[in-house]
Amino acid sequence: MLSRISACSRFVIAACLSFLIIVSSMVAPAASALAASSITIDTPASGGSLTWPKMVLTGTYTGLYDIKLSINGESQVSVTVDDPDADDAGTWRYELDTRDYSGIVRLRASGSDVQTRYGVWSQTLELQADPSRGAAPQVAIVSPVEGNAVSGTVPVTVAVYGDMPVLSVQVRVNGGPWQHAIRHGKQYVFSWNTKGLGDVTSSIEAKATDVRGRTGFSSTIYATVGRGTHEQITVKPQDRAMWIWEPEAYRLLLNPGSRTVLDAFAKDTATFGSEPVTTMYLAVGPMADMDILADEPGKLRSFIAWAHSQGYQVYACISGGTTPPYMGAYTIYHDKAVREMERVLNYNIASSRNERFDGVNVDIEPYISPDFKDEYPSLQLQYLDMLKKMIDRRNATGLNLPFGPAIPKWFDSSAQAQDIIWNGSSKWLSQHVQDMADYISIMDYRDTADGSAGIIAGAQGEIDYADAIGKPHSVVIAVESLDIANSGDPETITFREEGRTVMEAELDKVYAAYGGRASFGGIAMHHYDSLRSLPSYWGPGSVTWQPPADTKEPSAIRGLLKVQAVDYQRAELSYGMASDDTDIDRYVIYRGATPWFTPGPDLVAGESRSLTFRDTGLLPDTVYYYKVAARDVQGKIGPATGPMLIKTKTTALKPMILTGMSMTMKGTAASVTMQVVDKNTRLPLADALVEGRFQFAGGKYTGGRTDANGMITLISEAIPIGRLVGFEPRRVTSSGYYWAQAYDEPHTVSLNPLR
Repeated sequence: MLSRISACSRFVIAACLSFLIIVSSMVAPAASALAASSITIDTPASGGSLTWPKMVLTGTYTGLYDIKLSINGESQVSVTVDDPDADDAGTWRYELDTRDYSGIVRLRASGSDVQTRYGVWSQTLELQADPSRGAAPQVAIVSPVEGNAVSGTVPVTVAVYGDMPVLSVQVRVNGGPWQHAIRHGKQYVFSWNTKGLGDVTSSIEAKATDVRGRTGFSSTIYATVGRGTHEQITVKPQDRAMWIWEPEAYRLLLNPGSRTVLDAFAKDTATFGSEPVTTMYLAVGPMADMDILADEPGKLRSFIAWAHSQGYQVYACISGGTTPPYMGAYTIYHDKAVREMERVLNYNIASSRNERFDGVNVDIEPYISPDFKDEYPSLQLQYLDMLKKMIDRRNATGLNLPFGPAIPKWFDSSAQAQDIIWNGSSKWLSQHVQDMADYISIMDYRDTADGSAGIIAGAQGEIDYADAIGKPHSVVIAVESLDIANSGDPETITFREEGRTVMEAELDKVYAAYGGRASFGGIAMHHYDSLRSLPSYWGPGSVTWQPPADTKEPSAIRGLLKVQAVDYQRAELSYGMASDDTDIDRYVIYRGATPWFTPGPDLVAGESRSLTFRDTGLLPDTVYYYKVAARDVQGKIGPATGPMLIKTKTTALKPMILTGMSMTMKGTAASVTMQVVDKNTRLPLADALVEGRFQFAGGKYTGGRTDANGMITLISEAIPIGRLVGFEPRRVTSSGYYWAQAYDEPHTVSLNPLR
């Protein structure tokens, strides 16, 4: 779950199998898009070697945009593309820094399909890093053996394998300090005194550093001291749960004032007649240069202890340990997914009972990969194997830590989820998951409760099966409130257009339908940030949740602002976190032409909820200056950073912009009209492709081509009387041009019809 949110949002892509045809019909595609979309990595050839210290990767693509490269399941980067005809077909290029890679490096290129806006992936390219450069040591704990009882003074024996001399080997028990192990022959031994520990299961980790400074880590061994830990897994009702992703989670952990805002929001039942939030799915993955589990577990303990004192349950929300997160489902990356699970388990072992997580919520979505359909049922089986490995690690600790994955509603109805033979049994994919997991969160993403495609029907199969196998409180039904404008999903999967009043009314129907069922565990909402800004409805007289009053403006951001020119029209920014007496809402990015520009509304390049921002639609061969400031939930803006500059790169493409965008009502629908022109000559561009999404009370994604005068008119779905509607363009293409959207006149438009 995106934290970490890509071109398709973290969860909403779950609707893709059901709505692919519907979405495709919404857009007038480019001519080239009528052919099957594809992407390749052409050079170097698979099976070759990485060139040190850098090497150039190239490939081709057809019918795609937003091309990216995934590197070793650890990062995803944007590439440079060459598409002078603007027909969404061309070549791509990326220069890879190879100095920090070892062993097999796996690469996959991807892009968004121009018709469906869903991801399309290349085949995997495997390259061998130069073995002469060395690799991090491989580390394994030889003894004690997991599952065998130990007592007294226990020798922890560590084996280290590598091609460079070892500088040090260290062992850590129960999350304590790292302590040196002593070499004995070819192995290393640390003496662990278990006296006074009682009957517990302890975590043991080891790491080794070689003379080049590279460090390798072992998997965790869970050692049984005495009779060990044997807690009964207890699944409590979640009532009303809510996902909190890394940008908000890290503020809750590092900025204590953010907790007052969360507490006020979670307990507010009056504004929208809602149930109180009682359970939090708190993301604990790394963000920017921070890793809270590794670097600041004390702050996590403080937050969980506070949450428990306020009556909340806190579940650790983890993904696959990969980028994109769903790649953790592949067997080759299972070690990363298992390691994420171990990190949470080790945290709980090292923490007092009041500081521990109450459960785990697992956001690993294999169906985002085309392999889920194209290589059925291979990835389905790998996904099930991964879940079992994670549960087995929990079982090895003996901890009471309920485990539950987030799964789409169609795991019990899609052709890609039926007749899955696993562990000798043929079942729906959802049933296999329910058999082994303690609970599930169904991504039952629809904006109505009733009907054959509604929320209630979407959860029926899972509710019935959980009742049949005797798992009370094990089915949590999740709904979406996110703005999905960049994804390929239709607006019917989110309550963003309808607003909070309609959402709560539909959720009341879900509670009425399933509140008496033993297996019903509650409702989960995705997610905290989008819910805070969701009004009762879009229009005059609507109500938006109001945060507590504050008295101070935010602080300046910590650390240096970093800015890099990606190509001729994109800049990437990163910056540190600011603090506030309540909570930070957004980071405001200002763009100017001189270093002494004064930040103001007219110079806002955009806003970001995280610690990164991509500015796009710039001009080539141009110097830009950036400053960043934090804005709190009451709208106060803190001091801006000093200026940082970039100069964009060169291109033969010419910039085009949108001008004269206006909106009127035609019957019950909104009509938006705009013109595409050459930015420099102002001449209209005929046959340019324009795509975009209606906003606020509208959500339809649509598109078409400009006429001989560069004009285009697009029509929304029916808009309720008196509701606010807007439009924002998402893609504009024309042969020989690129979209300089930073210079649109204007970039968006809205209308509040009173008819």
